Amino acid sequence: MSFVKIYAWIKKHPLLTLVILLGVSDGAILGVYLRYQPRILTIAFLDVGQGDAVYIEAPNGNQMLYDAGPPSGAVLRALGDVMPFYDRTIDVAVFSHPDMDHIGGFVDVFDRYKVDVVLESGASSTNGVYDEAERAIATHRLARIIARRGMSIDLGGGVAADILYPDHDMTNAETNSASIVMRIHYGSTSFLLSGDLPIKQENYVVSLSGQELHSQVLKLGHHGSHTSSGELWLETVHPDIAVASAGLNNRYGHPHKDTLMRLAALNIPYLITFKEGTIRFESNGKIVIRK
Repeated sequence: MSFVKIYAWIKKHPLLTLVILLGVSDGAILGVYLRYQPRILTIAFLDVGQGDAVYIEAPNGNQMLYDAGPPSGAVLRALGDVMPFYDRTIDVAVFSHPDMDHIGGFVDVFDRYKVDVVLESGASSTNGVYDEAERAIATHRLARIIARRGMSIDLGGGVAADILYPDHDMTNAETNSASIVMRIHYGSTSFLLSGDLPIKQENYVVSLSGQELHSQVLKLGHHGSHTSSGELWLETVHPDIAVASAGLNNRYGHPHKDTLMRLAALNIPYLITFKEGTIRFESNGKIVIRK
């Protein structure tokens, strides 16, 4: 088409020409935005009452849920605050260990969301909730993997979740002692999760991993109980901030004063879900900020 004909067409269709030009302009702007938008890792410690639930979303949109709190429906409400309403998929579900306040919410999660794979410690429980969760896994025909030290889950976008414990069969282990220790790292930033792991097992993991445990954010073991988050563990992880997931006026006294005293002695600040609600962090691979 010659320039004269193009000019004539433009004069005859001025509004359509404007729409086309705006569309091209918007497309170019969107392309630049998508190319240069920040690549962010999101980790949210969900407010589920007296229990644990941690939501992880990699920069590429892949998602993991480490524990799901008690069977109260709280996890669905909390997920609704951090996930788009139209999103009904979670790539990986992690049962840190089979206690009710950690896995009870997964039955609701499996009913609401499409989950690809479940990662478990290998320990079992007679609490009834564990059996119900296992039946839900079978009903939804979910793939199952037993966690072992040395495994790494590639969430994509540069984010990986390394399994640091357990390193042996947990079939007959006490449930807390079987808790999965997971270090999620992105660039030079990292987050450490350890379920309800007791101090004895924490010290064992320190002997295996040493300074590899260092992380900017630490979820306090066992909701801040005095039976977890020992001095050696805290010194080795050396977090910038710690998070306790606990319910208001819980009957266990979590987080325990002994744990808070250890944190104070090492100048480690902390946040508690029953005071803050869901606690959300973002990382660009270089720094971690609270959102």
